[in-house]
Amino acid sequence: MDEQNLEQNTPPSSYENGSTKPPESRGGNWALLLCIGITVLGMLSIYGWRWMKRNSMGGGVSIEFSYIGDSNPSTQPQVPTSPAGVDPIEIELMPQPGQTENTPQSGLGLQDIYDKNIPSVVSITCTLSGDSKSGTGVVLSENGYLVTNAHVVSEAREIQVLLTDGRTFSATVVGSDELSDLAVLRIEARDLVPAVFGDSKVLRVGDGVVAIGDALGVSLRGTMTDGIVSAINRDLKIGGRNMTLIQTNAALNPGNSGGPLINSHGQVIGINTMKIGNYADASVVEGLGFAIPSAHVKEVVDQLIAQGYVSGRPIIPLKGKWVSAFDQQFRHLPAGLYITEAPEHSVVHPKDILLSVDGVRVEKQEDLNSILYSHKVGDEVKMIFYRNGQQFTAMFSLIEEGK
Repeated sequence: MDEQNLEQNTPPSSYENGSTKPPESRGGNWALLLCIGITVLGMLSIYGWRWMKRNSMGGGVSIEFSYIGDSNPSTQPQVPTSPAGVDPIEIELMPQPGQTENTPQSGLGLQDIYDKNIPSVVSITCTLSGDSKSGTGVVLSENGYLVTNAHVVSEAREIQVLLTDGRTFSATVVGSDELSDLAVLRIEARDLVPAVFGDSKVLRVGDGVVAIGDALGVSLRGTMTDGIVSAINRDLKIGGRNMTLIQTNAALNPGNSGGPLINSHGQVIGINTMKIGNYADASVVEGLGFAIPSAHVKEVVDQLIAQGYVSGRPIIPLKGKWVSAFDQQFRHLPAGLYITEAPEHSVVHPKDILLSVDGVRVEKQEDLNSILYSHKVGDEVKMIFYRNGQQFTAMFSLIEEGK
């Protein structure tokens, strides 16, 4: 017992060596460990509380949604049409080989559809006044006829067409129809691969389709997306015009305009024209794209090739350009159509500004289109004009476009 007590009371060896430093205290380390433990326990408690809260609310994994913006192409006045070229052609709608119930991709495989159609898809780049824009087109004939959207080539000073094989051509406008949003172009080529058009009248909701085009521009040209026909005969009013379109959930983006919507047999059954974010403040909406049915494309394109315009389209017998925001602000001009050409012996002169038609204010092309499309050729309309600070009224009969 005495020996044991002696060992416990023996001072540390450092004291034996003459050191005056007291033994190192361990209290600080224990305090640090205690703080770390309390912190860890606190974090675990918070995590456990959140886990219990999610499960008590029928939770699971929490997902945060992010939205992708959509650029809205501006609607421009119709580009002047040029006379129809030589060697007129007509679109032929081929019968569909057949359908298999509940098999959206019956027919060709997706790779075969792409290989069959990509030589008939072209990239279109338009030079505007101080700007440029792009779209997609479809080859109609071996001798250089192409179809695209009217809004793709509107106001274009120069149009360049890039083929799949890398060749580039300058294009001219054979005819453009803003009401249907279709335009026919012509390039000097004789060895193109024309697309095969199918009959959109036999489409059914659920049919498999793909879209090919320049999604977001030429840098992503030849992009193919797939989906189904979501609806047929969808009536929409866009830019003052009523359009009956095919609805699809195949992804369409700016740059796809004018490109083909293709069925599972590799036939073009529509010309892509827009997605819902293009004309509504709903750019977060996805899976709502629209295409012009091939049956309607045939009706319009055949006339554009044959005569350069579509019969029965009413227009006013005046030409002009819309007063810019700059001129409204700094030249104090009212918004309206600045007249550049008027009929001989008319009460309306160049430099007059058209303010309203049938009592409806017109400040942009969509306003005027909405009124014109509710009339027929030969209808008389009342117009109010501005000249040197005064307003006056004139009556005009609507004429047929192209005449």
